[in-house]
Amino acid sequence: MRKVTVLSFITLDGVVQAPGGPEEDTTADFKYGGWSAPFDDEAAGPVMQKQLARADLLLGRKTFDIFEDYWPKHAEYWPGVNEVTKYVLSTTRNTSGWQNSVFLTSVEDIKKLKNSDGPEIKIWGSSKLVQLLLKHDLVDEFWLNIHPVILGKGKKLFTDDALPASFTLVENFVTPSGVILANYRRDGEVKTGIAGPKEK
Repeated sequence: MRKVTVLSFITLDGVVQAPGGPEEDTTADFKYGGWSAPFDDEAAGPVMQKQLARADLLLGRKTFDIFEDYWPKHAEYWPGVNEVTKYVLSTTRNTSGWQNSVFLTSVEDIKKLKNSDGPEIKIWGSSKLVQLLLKHDLVDEFWLNIHPVILGKGKKLFTDDALPASFTLVENFVTPSGVILANYRRDGEVKTGIAGPKEK
């Protein structure tokens, strides 16, 4: 079985839309594209290298469209991105000129992929895809790069459809600019209890 890890640049209020630039994703007239750039910090370099370590990718169609146009021209910043397999969940596309791209059409396809032998599978962006995976309990880990900004409107990573699940913090790093890079690993069911002093 293959590990599925979600990696996301995310705001304090859960927005993940267009962290990289103004034209990245203007859906719903989003005006804050590039919101992560002011927090770029060289101190995060070693952790980012770990996040970008070679693994197969699973992407939603919109994120794939962005990556397909950008990353083949900038592969020196993401070693292996052209060589790894890019799995794409889409009902509107089934071919690409980007090498090693494979198109999937259903959750069942993703389940079969997860249950196969092979390297780790990483998901960048692809908020709708992540929501679908959380609804079917198919996420093993998160790498959340939490930025100290609130945007209000924008595509969110988490919705009410996610199945309840518990996670354990296994690694974290805080940059001088205030970005928290946190690695959470799936850890069974949600546990409950009573907070505060125990009654006598």
